Amino acid sequence: MAGPLALAGVLAVAIAGCGSSSSSSSSSAVASSASTSTPTTSSTQAAATPAPGLALAEHPSLRTFPAAGGRTLQQVATVAHGQVSFGAATGVFTPGTRRVAFGLNTSAGGFVYAPTAVYIATSPSSPAQGPFLAPADPMTVEPQYRSRQNSGPGGIQAIYAANVPIPHPGTYTILALTRYGNTFIGAPGQIAVAASSPIPNVGERPPAIATDTAASVGGNTALLTTRIPPEDMHAVSFKDVLGKQPVALLFSTPQLCVSKVCGPVTDIAVQVQHQFGNRVTFIHQEVYVNNQPSQGLRPQLKAFHLETEPWLFVVNRRGVITARLEGAFGVNEVTSALQAALR
Repeated sequence: MAGPLALAGVLAVAIAGCGSSSSSSSSSAVASSASTSTPTTSSTQAAATPAPGLALAEHPSLRTFPAAGGRTLQQVATVAHGQVSFGAATGVFTPGTRRVAFGLNTSAGGFVYAPTAVYIATSPSSPAQGPFLAPADPMTVEPQYRSRQNSGPGGIQAIYAANVPIPHPGTYTILALTRYGNTFIGAPGQIAVAASSPIPNVGERPPAIATDTAASVGGNTALLTTRIPPEDMHAVSFKDVLGKQPVALLFSTPQLCVSKVCGPVTDIAVQVQHQFGNRVTFIHQEVYVNNQPSQGLRPQLKAFHLETEPWLFVVNRRGVITARLEGAFGVNEVTSALQAALR
């Protein structure tokens, strides 16, 4: 698209919450789209050769993005002379500094990887805040940790995430600026911020739920996990290790996830579990009763007030949540969260 980017009437494209209601503005699931080969997109397999531009996308620099400088979001957007779709990977927001995660897509559905930053304002005509760097976080894993649900062509290879200050409830306009060579391309979107959320947050103690184990399901592995092959994250119940050792509690359903994000993030947990060994207890909890969406959500998700998936909660040995990751996340963010919980 030639010419300055218009922010009026923006819509985000969802990559979050499999088959669930996200509070961000969304219209479809981009993660299920096949990638199309362009200079900024990937047409490779999800765990194959990294996409062109991904290495640069992992390390954006503030000096390469324009300062807001009191300008409106629409004025900042005039530097963009092309447009891609903003695929929201997070949908639960309350006031504070919040993680805004997203993917970027071309009109053909291919994923875009290049240095990116985020700007935010209460409306396109309001003063913008930013830039807030959004490094791309790789979602690929080594072949031995790749599940059948994560082996097809055209998968997402990285997710962008920025920590953005949100002062009060309301609807905000987001602008992701991506630098490709000497040009900027823009991706407008919107997020809805609630006054509060019942979902346990960082600094709080999570509910002491009984998660499913091999013993609790009578050894029926098919009830424990939809991942193929099954992962080893069901040895103990969450309530039995809470407050005793660091825990990574993952709610996901690799086989039943409409957006196809649950498979990659569960594979990431499997790989990172191997790296951390017995220093952290990894627990995976499936989402639907008897793994049947028609039977509704399992009681463990209801106890956490979750209506979307995947979610990862990292809890330290004192039983306090130290990280909460919604939707898509990558290897670097998970590793950093687990290292923090060990301190």
